[in-house]
Amino acid sequence: MSIVEMKVPTIGESITEVTLSQWLKEDGEYVNIDEPICEFESDKATLEFPAEVAGKLIYVAAEGDDLEIGALVAKIDTSVAAPAASTPAAPVAKAETAAPATAPQTTTSHASGHPSPAAGKIMREAGVDSSTVQGTGRGGRITKEDAQKAAANPAPAAKAPSKEKVATYVPTNAGSFSRGSSRKKMSRMRRTIATRLVAAKNNSAMLTTFNEVDLTEIKVLRKKYQEEFVAKYGVKLGFMSLFTKACSNALLEFPDVNCIMDEQTNEFIYHDYTDISIAISTETGLVVPPVHNCESLMLHDIEFKIKELAGKARNGSLTLDEMKGGTFTITNGGVFGSMMSTPILNRPQSAILGMHTIQERPVNVNGEVKIRPMMYLAMSYDHRVIDGSTSVRFLVRVKEQLEDPIRLFMGV
Repeated sequence: MSIVEMKVPTIGESITEVTLSQWLKEDGEYVNIDEPICEFESDKATLEFPAEVAGKLIYVAAEGDDLEIGALVAKIDTSVAAPAASTPAAPVAKAETAAPATAPQTTTSHASGHPSPAAGKIMREAGVDSSTVQGTGRGGRITKEDAQKAAANPAPAAKAPSKEKVATYVPTNAGSFSRGSSRKKMSRMRRTIATRLVAAKNNSAMLTTFNEVDLTEIKVLRKKYQEEFVAKYGVKLGFMSLFTKACSNALLEFPDVNCIMDEQTNEFIYHDYTDISIAISTETGLVVPPVHNCESLMLHDIEFKIKELAGKARNGSLTLDEMKGGTFTITNGGVFGSMMSTPILNRPQSAILGMHTIQERPVNVNGEVKIRPMMYLAMSYDHRVIDGSTSVRFLVRVKEQLEDPIRLFMGV
């Protein structure tokens, strides 16, 4: 017997532990070299773990186990030969008059292939048994689309045998008397988010400053140039690219807001570039991949990059490199209807801007009351790095550019 040990590989500089989220191959099953045998969930992403050699798979760790880098996951017995390929049965000649045949019995235990990482998460959260889903991907693999369809149309549950009715009093609102409860283990990403949020609150002098912005001119700009913008670049001009550009310009003007504090050396680290992290909501939690060098990008470049990162975040294909960095964060709670909130810092960054829902409100415009599309802005910041006056002037600078968009391109 020749055994090869499969251990958790080094994934990233800051990652010291992963969770074995699910096995993709059965214990004792023959696996080929480079064939994924299981999935790891790290602090930032879900990763497939391929077999280093071909042979019989022997489980060592179990699903849900937290494993340190270098920990033993499985063993592969390379002395086991690959199973012989089954020979297809010869076709049966069709008789002119055939007797009614009994319908072949079908089973669902092998009706589908293994789900992709994103598909697996969708089915686990929806309570869908993967053996009941027919995969349409390569080799019968269950794709994200397959999982979404299965979650949207679950198999009907078997009806319980009817029981003899017994006369009893039932309150008219009995449906509201539910007493059920359930437990669900926190995912590694959710645990990491929780730890980082608590650390941000406890280990920084966090304050929030507020302002409001009149988006009349931004809406006029988008309406006037949207068709030409789409025709030329193939992407819509959204609010996020305009806010990102306004923040990028302001960050270069107020370098303290674009600064990070090194708590080990008590030094400030300044940046001559703006890598702006965009908060993206996914099924497993919030991720904040950065758009690099926003100061050098055009609006359509920013739109394309945000769209690309959002797509990868939601199908679980963001790489660790795409999650690294960021000097400032923008989060948009307005898409969920939030009117006002105080965003929490994305450490080690020193500031984060919170966007909110756009509301038509009466405001004073040159002594006249007019209805304008207004948005509240909230910027949380680390007071150890950024003075209050700097935070206020930074937010006013962002407001000025959005209310008079020509400033976005003229630098005034």
